[in-house]
Amino acid sequence: MKKIGISLRVEIIEKYNERRDSISHDWINFLQTNDCVPILIPNNIDNLENYISDLNLDGIILSGGDNLGDFPERDETENIILKFGIKNSIPILGVCRGMQIINHFFDGKISKNASSSHVGKSHNVEILNSDLIKKFDNSKIPVNSFHNNLIKREDIGNELEIFALAETDNSIEGYFHKNYPIMGVMWHPERTSSGNYQNQIIDIFFNKQIWINN
Repeated sequence: MKKIGISLRVEIIEKYNERRDSISHDWINFLQTNDCVPILIPNNIDNLENYISDLNLDGIILSGGDNLGDFPERDETENIILKFGIKNSIPILGVCRGMQIINHFFDGKISKNASSSHVGKSHNVEILNSDLIKKFDNSKIPVNSFHNNLIKREDIGNELEIFALAETDNSIEGYFHKNYPIMGVMWHPERTSSGNYQNQIIDIFFNKQIWINN
């Protein structure tokens, strides 16, 4: 089984005056279903690089939740993860917020959606990568949608190649890095949705099938 590190969102529990790291049970269930062991990466641990190094991870997921800038400790943790992953060739998958912070890391921009068109509304995405079209056996796949931030085509980060666009507004729903094993999707594969496409994303990513011909 693959050992997959996963970043955590920050929650403020006012009743106890506490800041807590948390993760949805959906992620734990999803990773175990896909023969992965979830390894949680705290936001306040000393010497994060040594911690990650000792885990001998097969890959890392930057999870969703929170906006960039809401919790500086999370932003710092995930930026360290990205630098460490690049340095040590560890595959990184960014989901929703995770996709956004990767885009920001590579000097891309994030926009606020002017409407709620992506909040709790499923839609199709158009797949642009020929290898993925073959894998999915379809050039369009249904995905869930829970975000109110967008990445527009003109705001894509350096060396990130788009592989999926929202059918509704042409915003970016998926990309991968041209040189590093880094991939981002705006939808949530860990949450219930139509078909088997969500499990295939994990298979594609951690078996590195997406960059065979790139």
